[in-house]
Amino acid sequence: MLAAAQLLSGLGNGATLAIGSLLAVDFGGSAAWAGSVTTVLTLAAALAALPLSGFAASRGRRKALVAGLGIAALGSGSVVLATMASSLVLLLAGAALLGVGTAVNLQSRFAAVDLAVAAHRGRDLSLVVWSITVGAVAGPNLIKPGAALGAALGLPETAGPFVISVTGMAVAAVLLWTGLRPDPLLEARRISGEAQEPAGSKRPRGAVLRAGIGAIRSSPGAGLAVSAVVAAHAVMVAVMSMTPLHLQQVTVGSVADGGGHGGHVGTDSFALIGFVISLHIAGMYALSPLMGWLADRVGRRTVLAAGHVTLVGAVATAALGAASPASVTVALVLLGLGWSAATIAGSALLAESVAPDHRVEAQGVGDTAMGLAGALGGGLSGIVMALIGFPGLAAVAGLTSVAVLAVAVVGRRAYRS
Repeated sequence: MLAAAQLLSGLGNGATLAIGSLLAVDFGGSAAWAGSVTTVLTLAAALAALPLSGFAASRGRRKALVAGLGIAALGSGSVVLATMASSLVLLLAGAALLGVGTAVNLQSRFAAVDLAVAAHRGRDLSLVVWSITVGAVAGPNLIKPGAALGAALGLPETAGPFVISVTGMAVAAVLLWTGLRPDPLLEARRISGEAQEPAGSKRPRGAVLRAGIGAIRSSPGAGLAVSAVVAAHAVMVAVMSMTPLHLQQVTVGSVADGGGHGGHVGTDSFALIGFVISLHIAGMYALSPLMGWLADRVGRRTVLAAGHVTLVGAVATAALGAASPASVTVALVLLGLGWSAATIAGSALLAESVAPDHRVEAQGVGDTAMGLAGALGGGLSGIVMALIGFPGLAAVAGLTSVAVLAVAVVGRRAYRS
């Protein structure tokens, strides 16, 4: 059920990543808005992580995931209205609600390990992450079919993909509500004999935050895991969010100067950008089972470090080959693979490095930090790109992964000693 829901809900985020920044530039009238959609989406995911974790801790995974998907479906509907009204405000509101769907997708990977045995924790987590591949990769490539659907419904062409998104998220919510039984978190607590919280109880956000931070601080492994996942997400979001605008500048001229399209997004650019972003998302998710298997076999820390080495290679390729769409495509694929390795290994390491009674709260804090880092990366990426260009942005992002590798090396020596 988790896998099926991931597949369907991925349609919305895939389309948003592919064309959200371009719609923001079009509606806002300036390239300065290019990173706004990604920033709002990732910030909303960060802010939603703790409430969702608190809800899951008190009411179970099923109710938390379904509630989040319902909110995300409203977000896709808001984007449809935004395209009809050419409204930047509605677009950003929709992105904020869709960010809750991102938080749901992140929480689903932890739901996959609630009942996992230690030897297969990485594999089980990665299989649910992998399941989003079909929806997430299809999302950007639904731009043209979605345009036809939008026209058939009497809507703007850019509204069509988000009509599909609303449907996918609604079906995903129904699947989880009817099929995710028994609830994995509540069942794990029953098996372990852990005390259940009273029905209908609600944890204050501050209590969830304090418990999560305390659990992470008490475990060096958890600290490394959160640092690696947060840094990988920041690097990925910063480079990925500016890639659509960079590709458009390379192929048809700067949107800010109205290159060839009067400041509007062309369908040819849509096709290229959708293809590149879909390959990037495939890199993020398609090899997730391999990353999970490696994390189980060779160790979480080794795969985590390998992920950041791959991220360094990705940003180097982007910086050196910025003028070539082919090189940028390769860089985006490597960016996705590095993110996948670091996120899966880091998530598995986090799940096993904290005590069970505060595991959900630690996971919520980790996802919040991850989202905030992504929002910061997305928000600053437009400014950095305006100042030093796409190659400079890639180089600055790469320094983050270098820092994590240094911490991992020091931590590995301490761990061995």
